[in-house]
Amino acid sequence: MAGNFLERLAKSPVLCDGAMGTLLYSKGIFINRCYDELNLSQPELIRGIHHEYLQAGAEIIETNTFGANSFRLARHSLTDRVRDFNLTGAKVDVWVAGSVGPLGVRIEPLGKTSFEEARAAFREQIAALVEGGVDLLMLETFGYVEELHQAVLASRDVSPNIPVVAHVTIDEDGNCLDGSDPEAFTARLTEWKVDVLGINCSVGPVAMLEAIERVRAATDLPLATQPNAGMPRSVEGRNIYLCSPEYMASYTRKFVAAGVSLIGGCCGTTPEHIRAMKSGLRVREARQKIAVSSISHEHATAPPPAAVPLAERSRVGGKIARGEFLTMVEIVPPKGIAIQKEIEGAKFVKSVGVDAINIPDSPRASARMSNQALALLMQQEVGIEAILHYTCRDRNVLGIQSDLLGAAATGIRNLICITGDPPKMGNYPDATAVFDVDAIGLVNIVRNLNCGLDLGGNTIGQGTGFVIGVGANPGLPSLDEEIRRFEYKVEAGAEYVVTQPVFDLNLLENFLKRIEHFRIPVIAGIWPLVSARNAEFMKNELRVSVPDNIMQRMTGASTPEAAREEGVAIAREMLRAVRHRVQGAQISAPQGRYTSAVDVLEALGYVSDATAESFFQEICTRNF
Repeated sequence: MAGNFLERLAKSPVLCDGAMGTLLYSKGIFINRCYDELNLSQPELIRGIHHEYLQAGAEIIETNTFGANSFRLARHSLTDRVRDFNLTGAKVDVWVAGSVGPLGVRIEPLGKTSFEEARAAFREQIAALVEGGVDLLMLETFGYVEELHQAVLASRDVSPNIPVVAHVTIDEDGNCLDGSDPEAFTARLTEWKVDVLGINCSVGPVAMLEAIERVRAATDLPLATQPNAGMPRSVEGRNIYLCSPEYMASYTRKFVAAGVSLIGGCCGTTPEHIRAMKSGLRVREARQKIAVSSISHEHATAPPPAAVPLAERSRVGGKIARGEFLTMVEIVPPKGIAIQKEIEGAKFVKSVGVDAINIPDSPRASARMSNQALALLMQQEVGIEAILHYTCRDRNVLGIQSDLLGAAATGIRNLICITGDPPKMGNYPDATAVFDVDAIGLVNIVRNLNCGLDLGGNTIGQGTGFVIGVGANPGLPSLDEEIRRFEYKVEAGAEYVVTQPVFDLNLLENFLKRIEHFRIPVIAGIWPLVSARNAEFMKNELRVSVPDNIMQRMTGASTPEAAREEGVAIAREMLRAVRHRVQGAQISAPQGRYTSAVDVLEALGYVSDATAESFFQEICTRNF
């Protein structure tokens, strides 16, 4: 089994479980309790937590034995139960890592406990874990490198062939508690021939990534990371870990890119974090499959068919290919099955010359009608092209391919590929997210389908012919990360980008300059604000940059109608200002006010003939 673990680790990243103490505390076990003793007194509770992590996607389970050594157990008058707790903790019928933590006492030269006494204590614990059948040893949260050395020596004394994963814990600067920096502790652990070198606990993903990059530069050993869910924050007297599962998943991919092979979670992480981290690993695996299939087909004797030229895929694709200004209006699917308002709204915007309608996919993770079904009905009943938002939130890679093949077969040709809002943002926060891939992986999949290939590189015959769009937010504080992801999207095959609503021209200008070296057509998002509260929502919850002067203008409106008119006026100003900087505009229709969207388009000279004006008046009487 030892050889199997190291062989498996060499093939692809392995996911470990998350925190044990965090879950025990959340289930009502007081912090002053001996958690290791629960292996005997409440085995079903411990097995249940192990099961939760396995269900979330963990491949390795750590035993509940972090503090099951004679020194720590002495605090609970349980010194004679070292073997019992470790032996029972190891009896889990999966891939099991025996958890071994520090002794909780100072060893020489800083304390009175000698090296030999420390090693003997570790030998006693490790012997019981090995007797219980663990597959590897997880030495973790060691702040003093010499104490970790004694644990490594004890491991080799007890079972020379069992794999040893040796973790240090660090501060925000990357140093151990004894002052050892990453280069120093890496050199020593490499010299001691541990099987895997890792960092766990104490810090969140950011500081750990910075440290592990320094470790990677100093050793060829396999690496492990198990960060906390951020640094704990005191909230009403309790220490709370605030990193979301999605945030941890994003750093999972970064750890892998930095060369980490074994990844898990420490304090504050839960099965939800591990589930999201598993999805993060799937994203990487999907990208690798796509890359491998692309390489293999370079040498295939019968190359797949080339993608249909952009101009021939749809009317939207034609305008983008010819460099013409593209206009689209956003129509949100209803929460029920009645679609007459949306159909009439689409007819209205078509009558004034709008090129396409843009249909979100359950925005803000709300439960709404399938946007794919609404897009098909729009095209059939209105005759206007639909641009389908397609998200990764609730579909695995099989469902994604199935959906997209069906969409192509029914005549949907235009996509905006986005990752999607996590369910916890919506009205069903307990719904399960999937996120097998993110927007970058999704673009890769669509590009392959356009070339007549599935995710595995198998031919599907005729390509799908999608026009591939993506999203971007020029106003994010972490613009460097947004630019980096945008570049990946372009490399993956994106053909145009739609921005978040623009209220700050300086931010848009900066974004356009930053993407000059991988520029694709940019469609600016334009949002006619309807109230000061709407402006606050955009700024504080959607992370859209709304300058103070815009906020003041909306706050100064004396009536709801005056606020709507001011919002339309601001949107017109934005549209005129960006007209010659971008290749199109997406006009939103907040609260289903399609007349507001058309009012904004007047800035480009729309709504000029009598027929459109007449239809406009008719629609207004229906409170659209």
